[in-house]
Amino acid sequence: MSLPSSQSSDLKFLIFGAGAIGTYIGGSLALAGYQVVFVEQPKMVEELRTKGLRLDLTVDERRNTKDASIVEPRSFVIEPSLENALKFGPFDAGIFALKSFDTVSAMEGLKPFAEKLPPLLCLSNGVDNEPTIANALGADKVIYGTVTTAIGRRGPGDIVLEKLRGVGVAAGHPLSEKLVAALDKAYLKCHLYPDALSMKWSKMLTNLVSNPTSAILNMTAAQVFADKRLYKLEIDMLKECLAVMKSMNLDVTDLPGTPVKLLALATKLPLWLSKPFLSKAAGSGRGAKMPSFHIDLYSGRPQSEVEFLHGAVVREGKACGIPTPVNKVLTETLLALTKKEIPLEEFAGKPEKLLSKIKS
Repeated sequence: MSLPSSQSSDLKFLIFGAGAIGTYIGGSLALAGYQVVFVEQPKMVEELRTKGLRLDLTVDERRNTKDASIVEPRSFVIEPSLENALKFGPFDAGIFALKSFDTVSAMEGLKPFAEKLPPLLCLSNGVDNEPTIANALGADKVIYGTVTTAIGRRGPGDIVLEKLRGVGVAAGHPLSEKLVAALDKAYLKCHLYPDALSMKWSKMLTNLVSNPTSAILNMTAAQVFADKRLYKLEIDMLKECLAVMKSMNLDVTDLPGTPVKLLALATKLPLWLSKPFLSKAAGSGRGAKMPSFHIDLYSGRPQSEVEFLHGAVVREGKACGIPTPVNKVLTETLLALTKKEIPLEEFAGKPEKLLSKIKS
């Protein structure tokens, strides 16, 4: 089967999901003339086949547009199953950006098609996804990646670019440099990084800030940072992660549009001096939105990515002999709330109760 004839680029991409990141990356590639095939849930396929994709990219001055960009249905293919999508192959690269708690089950579905699958650029948060993909499909089928650009989702196939930062791709794979060139051509501001693990752990460091605390206490990031005790808790949490990274010989690495080294430096400063910077960093990263853990918890999701972020710090800390008590309590408490083992009201608006639990 062939793709729409209007697509003239030599690279062909397989996009797993038309969520916020999938729509942004896949839609941008399609706008740049690349051949794109999405795999999405059947209930969304017909809608997107009819209306296409809508990308509000107006904040990116390089695009020189005041209106949202429409990716017409004829400009891409979307299929309800991987088996159907692979009929449009072979593909040069895949874009994988699912939630970390979906990666294992996704790999079970992908294993039977391993030989036909292209290398997957993994843009998921956390540090466990790429090893999981490598174990399932082979080390040659995964490329470490990260995305720091802030994207909002207004509906199926409808996203808004909130803050342009960029995409990171780890060097070392035969496809790495070609991917960077393609993503950069699509206005995605892509950068090549020599150390995959330093890149991924540095991104995870930025994801830790005020994320579980906000969900557990049902407080905004601003409210968390306004409480001196909770602010110190955030610093202690980051220090644990940095200690684990140091034991792994990983460098704190600045990411596209994200000064991660300054974030690390803030943990070494007096609290009164670091607070304004860290508060601004936490706020600008999310805009007016609540942190992702809070959104997941209060939307009733039965799973939480805390297990793959703060939980990863705890697991690696244990392996390295580094104590991580703050991350451990935050992980266990949020997982208990997620699994409804304790009610949401247990900690909501009660900082002293969480602080007491960590102290004990």
